Formats: sequence, C-alpha cells, structure tokens
Amino acid sequence: MAELVYRPVVGLAQTLFRAWDLKIDCKGSENIPRSGGAVLVSNHISYLDFIFDGLAALPQKRLVRFMAKESVFRHRISGPLMRGMKHIPVDRQQGETAYQHALESLRSGEIVGVFPEATISQSFALKSFKSGAARMAQEAGVPLIPMALWGTQRLWTKGHPRNFKRSHTPITIRVGEPVEAPRDQYAGAITRRLRERVQELLEAAQRAYPVRPKGPDDTWWMPAHLGGTAPTPEQVKAAEAH
Repeated sequence: MAELVYRPVVGLAQTLFRAWDLKIDCKGSENIPRSGGAVLVSNHISYLDFIFDGLAALPQKRLVRFMAKESVFRHRISGPLMRGMKHIPVDRQQGETAYQHALESLRSGEIVGVFPEATISQSFALKSFKSGAARMAQEAGVPLIPMALWGTQRLWTKGHPRNFKRSHTPITIRVGEPVEAPRDQYAGAITRRLRERVQELLEAAQRAYPVRPKGPDDTWWMPAHLGGTAPTPEQVKAAEAH
C-alpha cells in the first residue's frame, strides 16, 4: 500500500523541526527491527510524543501506527490525517475493538506504538504501566521495543501553553534493546520488566540532556525529584481526585 499521507506528513514535520532548529539527539534506532511486527513502547510527557517516537523509526525505514484516543480521529484537521496514516483509534468504552485492530496490524508485520501510561504524565515522572502492550506482544508473537523521550514537554504539554517559538530546544530520544514477551509468562511480570527498561532509558535521556532551567521561572519542566517545580506524582493524583 502506498503511504500517500504518512510520508508527506513526516516530511512536513522534519521541515518544521529544521525551521525551529530543534536539537534532536536520537540513539538506539538500530534496536527497531527493519522488518516484522513489534510494539514500540514510550513514556508520555507531551502532545507531540508520537511524532518524535515515529522519527526514531525512520532510520530503519519503518512507519509506526500509533494507538490514540478516538476523539483525535473526530477532529476536523487531525482526523483525516490520523486515518490516512493508519493510526489506531482507541475508544475507552470499547477497547477490545482497538486491541484486535492492533493485533491485526502486528500480525501483518507493522510496528504499533503504545503509551502504556495511557495519559500524559504531568509530573514528568514515569507512571504505572497498563499491561495491554505486553499482552499484545505475547498474542502476536512480537517483541516490545522500549524507548524514552525528554524535552518534548517544553514544546507542548498538558497544563501549559504550547510554545513553538522556543527554538533550539533539545529533544533527547533513547531506544532500548527489544524485550521479549513469551506466552508462558505473566503479562504483569513482562510489564514490570518493560517499565524498568523505560525508566532506565528515561534516566539516560535526562542525564544526556544538554540544558538546565535558565532560572526560577524555568523550572516547571523538571520533575520534583530532579529539583524542578513540576507537581509530584502524589500531587497530580490528589488534584485529579478533586
């Protein structure tokens, strides 16, 4: 099937990133298989994460089909693009439909992108993982590819205005070695192992990140445990409970 929408959108994104002079540091793309199905699993700190996750697969000449909430597919601008790029809509009331769609994609040799935290982490720390990614990998007989992003939250994230005027922003991407998902293991155990790998990659990305907050007004994008003023995971939970 010709990719009449996906490739032009990728080209546009790359042009915009050059215009913004984003400093993208991506390591580990060779861990993404050049052929066959795989589940790409990433942390989630920005509305733009799927674009940067997808960029990491380009050196291997792969396009990623992301699972995204169904409302994005109803939007008049993003909807036609998401459908044209063959991303997978997720209706939380009927999750089984999206799950089966993703399985079919994996079995046909596609890479499916998943954010197992389900929503953006406003603390910028890793939240707990849902087990769907591991279960899909088990059922389809494909590996899980862990990855982590850092810096994307500075462009556009939940609770903060988007800032596309921020040029020269570094974006750090780390892709890890595949995590196998044997059918004879519990999905929960695989999920715990996967989360540990993503946590290691996230910490590596944070260590490699070349800039620090410029001053007291610029600490919002750093998690509390690294000295920033982002809310702690506990504070986020408390706010969501009200």
